This record gives sequence, C-alpha cells and structure tokens, in this order.
Amino acid sequence: MKSQNTPFEGGPMDGRVLPVLLGITGHPPKTYRIPVPAPDGGPPTVLVYRRVPRARSSRTGLTRGWKYLYDPAGPASRRPRWPWSKPATDPDATPRGKPDDADG
Repeated sequence: MKSQNTPFEGGPMDGRVLPVLLGITGHPPKTYRIPVPAPDGGPPTVLVYRRVPRARSSRTGLTRGWKYLYDPAGPASRRPRWPWSKPATDPDATPRGKPDDADG
C-alpha cells in the first residue's frame, strides 16, 4: 500500500505530519478519524479531520497536495445523499401544502 506524509492543522494534532494510506485514486480519505482512549477507561473520544487542498498550481489549477483540518463539529451523517431522496425535515415543521391550524 502506498502512503503519503500528510500535515494536520488545528485541534490536538496541530503541526503533526502522519503517513496516511492512499486509496485507489491516489488520494487520502476525505475524513480521517482518530480514536483517543479516555483516561478513566470510558468510551473513546473521536477526533475528526477533513481533507482540504494544501495548495493549487498557479499554471494548471490542479491540487498540489492535501492537508487535514480539524472539524470540532464531529462526524456528519454517514447516510448517502441520493438525488431522488427527500430532504430531512424538521419534526416540528408543518408539512408543505397543508395549512397550519391557525390558518384554518
């Protein structure tokens, strides 16, 4: 397997460079999760880093490398977003096309 030294910015891993395994396309994964064990033996904390371009070539505009930025919001939904899927709705919202009780 091929790996690439990738810098991390922000969060507890700020300034560190780790070898990250590359995928079939030659790119590192879009998100990098680091489980940190709890000192009291509880459930581990997961640090989430998102892949962003490190620099762009001035001539061709291609990405010259990748780096990871800390994402304090944590992991997002891992559900695929298909074009035919309905968007997530707020459970307190009134359904579209139906009048509210105050209107009727």
